[in-house]
Amino acid sequence: MKVAVVTGGGSGIGRAVALALSTDGWDVVVAGRRRESLDKTVAMGERLIAVPADVKDQRSVRSLFDSVKERFGRIDLLFNNAGVFPPSVPLEELRLEDWSTVIETNVTGAFLCTQEAFKLMKSQEPRGGRIINNGSISAHSPRPNSVAYTTSKHAMTGLTKSTALDGREFDIACGQIDIGNAATEMTERLSGEPRIDVADVARAVVYMASLPLDANVQFMTVMATKMPFIGRG
Repeated sequence: MKVAVVTGGGSGIGRAVALALSTDGWDVVVAGRRRESLDKTVAMGERLIAVPADVKDQRSVRSLFDSVKERFGRIDLLFNNAGVFPPSVPLEELRLEDWSTVIETNVTGAFLCTQEAFKLMKSQEPRGGRIINNGSISAHSPRPNSVAYTTSKHAMTGLTKSTALDGREFDIACGQIDIGNAATEMTERLSGEPRIDVADVARAVVYMASLPLDANVQFMTVMATKMPFIGRG
């Protein structure tokens, strides 16, 4: 039995990854704020269960992982995928509440989930597991008018490195996938830029998840070949 938790699993990349993992033989807990969206994901595959959770809320995150432990007794994979993107506005016009929502969701949410997964992975038998963080091309090169999102994804890289380092002693591997322009609702506004099928991203995550714990993809970049990443602006 292989058990995965996918946050932000009610749509987009999270949904695609959850379905791909279930096809690959994983039992998948799909987490997110909207029960209706989670149920739609669950209805699309097998070996999927929905657990509503708000990654910004520590009690909600603890409840999520308590549910995982109660049902399965362990966790082998956490895909930290939940994230938001604020309105694209000049830096000086970004509202504090929009900044806070992005940081709390994209960074604090990933930390809280990592923390709870870490506790379970350290204590279970056999020990260990894998955490994969959804980074972004913005973790390397920002778009104009994206200060909150770009900052959050740079922070995600720091979380990935610290988690990988602190997890070594306990057989916990951590890597990051930096995605450029997967075709989801979030990227529909990027008119004119090339996008890739979200299924290609899902296959990449499944590959990362399939490795034995003594091997790790530390960072992977998956992007549309012709997207304006190198030298964009």
